[in-house]
Amino acid sequence: MWIFYFADNPKCLFAIWKQWCLCYAAVVCLLLYPVRTEDACPSSCVCARDSGTVTCHDGEDIEVPVDIPEWTSTLILRGRNISTLHRGAFMSNSTELEMITLSLSYNGIQVIEPYAFLRLPRLHLLDLSHNRLEFISARAFHGLLELRSLYLNCSILPAATAHLSAALGTQSLRNLHRLELAGNGLKSIPLVRLDIYNLHALVLINNSIEIIERQNVTSLYQQSRIRVYLSLNPFRCSCELEAFYYWLKNSSQCPDAGRLLCSEPEAKRGVPLETLRGEDVDCMNENLEAVSYVFLGIVLALIGVVFLMVLYLNRGGIKRWLNNIREACRDQMEVYHYRYEQDSDPRLANVAV
Repeated sequence: MWIFYFADNPKCLFAIWKQWCLCYAAVVCLLLYPVRTEDACPSSCVCARDSGTVTCHDGEDIEVPVDIPEWTSTLILRGRNISTLHRGAFMSNSTELEMITLSLSYNGIQVIEPYAFLRLPRLHLLDLSHNRLEFISARAFHGLLELRSLYLNCSILPAATAHLSAALGTQSLRNLHRLELAGNGLKSIPLVRLDIYNLHALVLINNSIEIIERQNVTSLYQQSRIRVYLSLNPFRCSCELEAFYYWLKNSSQCPDAGRLLCSEPEAKRGVPLETLRGEDVDCMNENLEAVSYVFLGIVLALIGVVFLMVLYLNRGGIKRWLNNIREACRDQMEVYHYRYEQDSDPRLANVAV
């Protein structure tokens, strides 16, 4: 009946057909319409939008996820196989991320290329600990103007040590408050200047620092707000440590000063630096002692030369004296010999009587 009715009313049939087409198109659009980028979660990651945290643990990926949600404030990448941080590694669709915390520990990172952290203008904390860095570009941290904390613990291989000072010397890190470089085998403080930062804490625990240079000590005096952590370093307690020793005594900038121990010389091994006496690291005393030994040697040499000159100038008299002694000894021996012959022959004794 309805069919006949619609057949008699073609306009009504066309209207119903048009509505069905619109409904079908709407359903298809809903099914095929992609999820918005800001709501997507990268594969093999766990996203918590309420806290703004994206966590990606243990995977075979060799690159940083490219589909990081724009709402991400904390990104944790751990246990991946990211050997190289390329330029703009965290640029998501060429937009700036609101990221505040970035943790990249235990990812086997070996190389950080220039401008690797572009488009992260609000980043406050960067953790690169427990990687295997062999090269760090001088512009690796370019653009991190708001960075407050940088962690590079147990990450710097010997090959990257030479590049570290240049990478940390960028003006982009002028607002840095905390820098951790523990367990990297460093032999000196890698910061050429301390006045370009806003550092409050510098952690250099468990390295290979033997001597703190005088220029570093001068910088520490000038930047009195900095707290420096230096325990578990093999300090060589010689006169070269004099400037650092007096800074340690007169300053409260080293919270772990009581745990700083001597490694050399052998006689002072294990002795706390705080218990040393001033003369133990006094270069003047050591210099004076060395000078005194030199002076004593010179005096003895002069005495020897004078003695030899006296002998040389009196060689004639000494020769006559020696000849006289020899003649006297010979006469005396002849007397003893004559008496011995008399005592041994009874006939000579009777003749003598």
